[in-house]
Amino acid sequence: MTQSVLAIDDLPEVHQLLEVRLRPEVLTLYRALTADEGMEMALKLQPDLILLDLELPGVSGFEVCQRLKADPGTALIPVIFLTGTVDVETKVRCFDLGAIDYVTKPFHPEELRARVRAALRTKRYQDLLAVRTQLDALTGIWNRTYFDRRMFEELAAAVRYKRKVCVTMIDLDHFKGLNDGYGHPFGDQVLQAVGDALSSSLRTTDAACRYGGEEFAIIMSDTSFEGGMIAAERMQKQLAALEFFPRGTSVRVTASFGLASTEHFTDPKKLNAAALINAADRALYAAKQLGRNRVCAATVEG
Repeated sequence: MTQSVLAIDDLPEVHQLLEVRLRPEVLTLYRALTADEGMEMALKLQPDLILLDLELPGVSGFEVCQRLKADPGTALIPVIFLTGTVDVETKVRCFDLGAIDYVTKPFHPEELRARVRAALRTKRYQDLLAVRTQLDALTGIWNRTYFDRRMFEELAAAVRYKRKVCVTMIDLDHFKGLNDGYGHPFGDQVLQAVGDALSSSLRTTDAACRYGGEEFAIIMSDTSFEGGMIAAERMQKQLAALEFFPRGTSVRVTASFGLASTEHFTDPKKLNAAALINAADRALYAAKQLGRNRVCAATVEG
């Protein structure tokens, strides 16, 4: 996959120069002429590297870097400062603010490309390690660590941009009986099949996670309550259609679903990740109480 670089500099000629100098590299280069435009593009595009001018109109690159590192949506994007200043105090401050490197103007072509290559290589390794630590070893879908981080990001975006988000908590029905009756290897086989079924039924912008044990969780971005119900009911039917043959016997697995949406919260001050998860959990409990193998929605919160 081609990596991307966002350059934030107020001079069009600098962007033109960067484009020429970085042309030999396999990357996508984006341009931002102001700090606000750069912040917005960084959050939306999630580039693999930001080249940040130290002197922007009305704001210093130091302040922009602080804002980038303070926002959970951009905090992990590496920053290289572009500066005409080479004094030690400036260099030290760049690193103290979280930048990984700096390049002095005018750019030496080979040095610029080497520093960008090194930064992108490190970012690729970090991304690979981050993915590995956020995958469930048994099912191959996202794990609880990823779920917690993603929920925080989704709810922050929902509050800031008034986006709709749905979360669905899923618990396999009578799973302990399957383990006891057919053994844990069969239980693992069921969990793997459920993980595959859930992840294959979602959009790429959504996330299927193993929450723990026989419990799963689904995060649906930019999804209304109505759309979330349609998706949850579809997944519930898909799981009910799964058939297994342990010891030559046909076994079907069902699950109970609890769905909660940001639309269930009329008071924005009460909307946070924990509240949304708790609402979905209560809906899941209601599904269990009503006989399992069904989808129940959360009630509207005050």
